[in-house]
Amino acid sequence: MSTITASTAPATGALTKGHKKVIFASSLGTVFEWYDFYLYGSLAAIIAKQFFGGLNETSAFIFALLAFAAGFAVRPFGAIVFGRLGDMVGRKYTFLVTIVIMGISTFLVGILPNYASIGFAAPVILIALRLLQGLALGGEYGGAATYVAEHAPNGKRGLYTSFIQTTATIGLLLSLLVILGVRTYVGTEAFEAWGWRIPFLLSIILLGISVWIRMQLSESPAFVQMKAEGKQSKAPITESFFSKNGRIVVLALFGATAGQAVVWYAGQFYAMYFLIQSLKVDSTTTWLLIAAALVLGTPFFVVFGWLSDKIGRKGIIMAGCLLAALTYFPLFKALTYYANPAIDEARTRAPAVVVADPDTCSFQFDPVGKKVFNNSCDIATAALAKAGVPYGITAAPAGSVAQVNIGDTPVGAYEGAGLSKEDGKAKSEAFVGSLKAALTGAGYPEKADPARINKPMVLLILTVLVIYVTMVYGPIAAWLVELFPTRIRYTSMSLPYHIGNGWFGGFLPTIAFALVAASGNMYQGLWYPIIIASMTFVIGTLFLRETKDVDITQ
Repeated sequence: MSTITASTAPATGALTKGHKKVIFASSLGTVFEWYDFYLYGSLAAIIAKQFFGGLNETSAFIFALLAFAAGFAVRPFGAIVFGRLGDMVGRKYTFLVTIVIMGISTFLVGILPNYASIGFAAPVILIALRLLQGLALGGEYGGAATYVAEHAPNGKRGLYTSFIQTTATIGLLLSLLVILGVRTYVGTEAFEAWGWRIPFLLSIILLGISVWIRMQLSESPAFVQMKAEGKQSKAPITESFFSKNGRIVVLALFGATAGQAVVWYAGQFYAMYFLIQSLKVDSTTTWLLIAAALVLGTPFFVVFGWLSDKIGRKGIIMAGCLLAALTYFPLFKALTYYANPAIDEARTRAPAVVVADPDTCSFQFDPVGKKVFNNSCDIATAALAKAGVPYGITAAPAGSVAQVNIGDTPVGAYEGAGLSKEDGKAKSEAFVGSLKAALTGAGYPEKADPARINKPMVLLILTVLVIYVTMVYGPIAAWLVELFPTRIRYTSMSLPYHIGNGWFGGFLPTIAFALVAASGNMYQGLWYPIIIASMTFVIGTLFLRETKDVDITQ
C-alpha cells in the first residue's frame, strides 16, 4: 500500500499538496472517532431507558450521563498510555491503535442486550465499553494535534490545527444527522425500541474507512528528524510530569483546558440537554436546531485559528472564557423565554413551592439504584423535577408531611415508608394526578408548544454559544503544542487536555443536572461552568505565556 509522505514543514509559506493530504486524512479519521464517541451523548435519554431501567426516571437519566462521563473520566489515562507510545514509537502507529479500539467498542454498544434482557449486566458492560472508548479518545487528540502542528509551516500552526478542532463538532453534527435520518426512516417508536442501535452499528463501516486512511499516513517529519538525531525521550512520563515541565502541565490544565472544556460542553451538550430535559422541546426539533447552530458556527474554528496566528492564542481563549462566564445566565434564560415561554409565564403567575421538613429532603442520586426515596419531600421534588417544573423549597416544622403549593393551590404529598406495594401505587397515582391537574390549571406545559417556539431566536442563541466554543477551542491545539518540546510533546499536552476535557468538561452535564434536581432552580447548574471558566481566565491571564512565534522543532 502506498503512503502519503511529507518532508519537514517549510519555515514560511503554504503547505505543500502532500502536507494538505496528510492533514485531511488525519482530520477525517478524527471526525469518525468523535462520531463514535458522541453517539452516546446524543442518545443519552434513550440509553437511560434501555440500560438503566432499574432506576427512577430522574436517577436513570443522571446515571446515563454518568456513563457518558465515564468515557471522559478515563481519557487522562489513555493520554498517558498512548502519549508515551506516541513519543517513543511514533504518531502513525498510535493513530491505528486508537481508531480500532474506538470503532469496535462503538459497534459492540449497538449489539449489547438491554436491561430488560440481561439485568444489571447491561449497564456494567455498557460502562466498560464507554471506558474503552475514553481510553482510545485519550490517545487520539494529542496525536492528531501534534501530527498536524508538526507538518504546518511557521506562522500557520493556528490555522492548520484549527481544522483538527473542527473534527469534534463535525463528529457531533454527523452523529446528529445519522440519528435524525434513521429516526425519520424507521419512525419514533421503532427508533426508541431498536432503531437507536443502527447509528452504532454503522460505525463498523467508518472504522474500515478510518483504518484505510490512517494506514496511508507517513510519520510526522519532526518525529522522524528527532528519531534520526537520537533525541527521543526514554522516559516521556517522567520528563513530562516529574520535572520543571510539570509546572507548565498544571498551568495548562487550570489556565487553559479546564475553562475551554466547560465552555465547549456547555455550548454544545448542556444546551442540548437543557432544551430537551428542562424546556421539554421535542428531541427532533432540538437536534435540528443544534445541527443548524453547528453548521453556522463551525467555520469560526478556522477563523479564530487563523486569527490566533496574527494576534496570539492566549487572548482569544481568555476572551471566550470571560464572555461565557458573564453571559451564560442571560443566554440560558433567553433560551427559556424563546423555546418554552409558558414555563416562565406559569412560574410568574403560580410559582411552585415545596413546603417540607428540610431534614427529609435528600440529594436524589443513587448510582447503584438500590435506595428508595420515599420521604414526602423526595416524592414531591422528584415529581416536579420529572415534570420539568422549577420550584422553591420552604422549611416546614419537623416531622410534617410535605406539601406542594402551585400558586394558591395546595397538593399534599405522602409518606411512602411502610406502605404496601398496592397502597404505594394508589397513593402515587393520586398524588401525581392531583399535581398534574394543579400544574395544568396553572398553565405549566407538559411539552413545549411548537407554535410558540421562536426558532430563529433559539438558533441565534445556540449559535452564540457555539461561537464561544470556537473561540476557546479553535486556537487551543496550537497553544498546547507550542507549550511543550518535541521529545515529550504528545505526552505533555495530552494529559492536561484530557483532564480538562475529560473531567472538568465531561462531568458538566451530570454535575449541572444534579444541582438542578437538588435545588429546583433550572439555572443552578450554570454555576459550574461559570466558576471554572472564571478560574481559567484568571490563571491563564496571569501565569501562561503567549506562544504563537515559538520554534516547535526544539
